[in-house]
Amino acid sequence: MHHHRTSRRTLLSATAAAVAAAAITTTPATAAGEESTRRSTRDRLKRLVSRMSLEEKVGQLFVMRVYGHSATEPDQVDIDLNLKEMGVRTAAELVAKYHVGGIIYFTWAHNTRDPHQIARLSNGIQRAGLAQDTPVPLLISTDQEHGIVARVGKPATLVPGAMALGAGGSHADARKAAQIAGAELAAMGIVQNYAPVADVNVNPANPVIGVRSFGSDPQAVAGMVAAQVKGYQGAGIAATSKHFPGHGDTKDDSHYSLPTIRHTAEQWEELDAPPFRAAIAAGIDSIMTAHIVVPALDPAEDPATLSKPILTGVLRERLGYDGVVVTDSLAMAGVRQKYGDDRVPVLALLAGCDQLLNPPDLPTAWNAVLKAVRDGEISMERIEESILRILLLKDKLGLFRSPYASPEEVDRTVGVRAHLAAADRIAEKTTTLLVNEGRLLPLSRRAHKNVLVVGADPASPSGTTGPPTTVVAGALTGLGFTATALSTGITPTRAKIDEAWRRPGARTWWSWGRTTSRRPVRSARSSASWRRPGCPSSPWPSAIRTTSPSSTGRGCVRASRRTRGPMSNCARRRGSSRVTPGPEGSCPFRCSGRTIRRRCCIRSGTG
Repeated sequence: MHHHRTSRRTLLSATAAAVAAAAITTTPATAAGEESTRRSTRDRLKRLVSRMSLEEKVGQLFVMRVYGHSATEPDQVDIDLNLKEMGVRTAAELVAKYHVGGIIYFTWAHNTRDPHQIARLSNGIQRAGLAQDTPVPLLISTDQEHGIVARVGKPATLVPGAMALGAGGSHADARKAAQIAGAELAAMGIVQNYAPVADVNVNPANPVIGVRSFGSDPQAVAGMVAAQVKGYQGAGIAATSKHFPGHGDTKDDSHYSLPTIRHTAEQWEELDAPPFRAAIAAGIDSIMTAHIVVPALDPAEDPATLSKPILTGVLRERLGYDGVVVTDSLAMAGVRQKYGDDRVPVLALLAGCDQLLNPPDLPTAWNAVLKAVRDGEISMERIEESILRILLLKDKLGLFRSPYASPEEVDRTVGVRAHLAAADRIAEKTTTLLVNEGRLLPLSRRAHKNVLVVGADPASPSGTTGPPTTVVAGALTGLGFTATALSTGITPTRAKIDEAWRRPGARTWWSWGRTTSRRPVRSARSSASWRRPGCPSSPWPSAIRTTSPSSTGRGCVRASRRTRGPMSNCARRRGSSRVTPGPEGSCPFRCSGRTIRRRCCIRSGTG
């Protein structure tokens, strides 16, 4: 009898074949089981919708701000603001009266003092939702993009913003940053994050997106967006790509006006669509609309938020998206210029939106939708379609099973050492140095004793230790420099600019956006642009608010631990970014992190 010894290759091949055969055999059954589960869930949620009153149904469509750190016992100043704006005293009363489907947290609304307080607020709001005649948990959301838009600060972990991650070019880092952020938000009871930004920032004069974008290359942005979607949603929260159909090529801020995008349909497909397609392919839970006009997509020139050709025709039908569509804030001027506050929410629903975010006057908006349904302008079928999408998302997030945050989970998750270390590691990889004229870097205390720290000091999240310029100046002083802080605001006057040049250290500037680390000098992140006085360039307000204002100079420094901008005039290919020479050798000087450069430094990317 001969004993045949089976080779390792034969064994592996046989095993692989068996596994493949098993997969082929079990896949149809698994698929059938999953379909049966989906059908059962939809039927259960449809029965829930059928038990709702019309008022409860309308309420589910709204996501509203509310003032206060507590759902039932806010400070008196917050009670007064709630009464003035919404006719209720507390978040619990807001839920009971208007049956809102969601609450959005803001730092300025005093919602985000510290992680345990946030978790208690979230639990109080969920208790109010479950105390209704038809108990329904709420989608609690916020804008935690990181970078220059963040509502929750220390001791929570702050990771690099979009443009910094774009500078690093690592999808793995982008995903890890989102996983960290998502896990910490979930621990505090925040289950929907209005991130990542999917806009391709191809306009260097963009006053509202800028460093909030991953960059100016559509395919590179698409890859980073998909990575972050997977990171956030893998951590158990809903991600939201924004601002559809793409806010990257505007020179106006939709908070204050109604921008127009002049891209042709072909240009839109090439420049704006790829990140949204990538988000949809990655399974994005929600997409936020933009208050912009795109004539190539809707000749009627309605804001995209109110445009059925854009939201239903393009997003739903052409791109095949069937998830939740949420408006950008309805309090923004961009959506209020053409129609009144009573028409905007009605038109948004008719266009294809599901969630109506933060109307300026909730009683007016809520009653307008109620009237539109009663009068037949909006069909019951239409609002139930949106409500079902919203409830399916709540079910996916586990809110019907486990709506509450736990103090123990906050302690185990928020700002833990592993997260802070990972954020630092990611941040260290996002600095790009293109030119170092005169070997100015690293900065020397002997050669450059006086340093002026200048920045716009945008609104900071909770838990910060002071304006970024002051924090950084203090850190530099501790290292032996003579450092002076100067906060310019985002629209500095000529007098403020002149004051900056008169300050000691004006020949050596450190421009700063926000300190985000336990080690402020080592790990703080920001972006800046440089120009020489008297050189032809964009006006100061434009330069200070955008990522890459045109400037004239011989070299270019771009370093961005936290942010990195698409550079329209000076560029080089590195990772996912493509930069091309501009006219007459123009080059926007740029620095950040620990990068310091001579000449004039103008804070950029305030977004």
